[in-house]
Amino acid sequence: MSAPQYFAQIDNNNVVINVHVVTAEFMAENPERYPGTWIETFFALPNKTYAGIGYTWDGTDFVPPVVEQ
Repeated sequence: MSAPQYFAQIDNNNVVINVHVVTAEFMAENPERYPGTWIETFFALPNKTYAGIGYTWDGTDFVPPVVEQ
């Protein structure tokens, strides 16, 4: 069994709606528990952004939401 990984679920607009810590094998073995599109996100990896709820997947990395002040 591999080490847990981080996965972000995105909606049809590529916005993150959920983040789970799980192995890729478990997700593959239980597709009914992980419907939709899931993308691996990385914690503390240089040049990668850890996904949070509301972040947007741009096809390469996760972009944080813009906060109006």
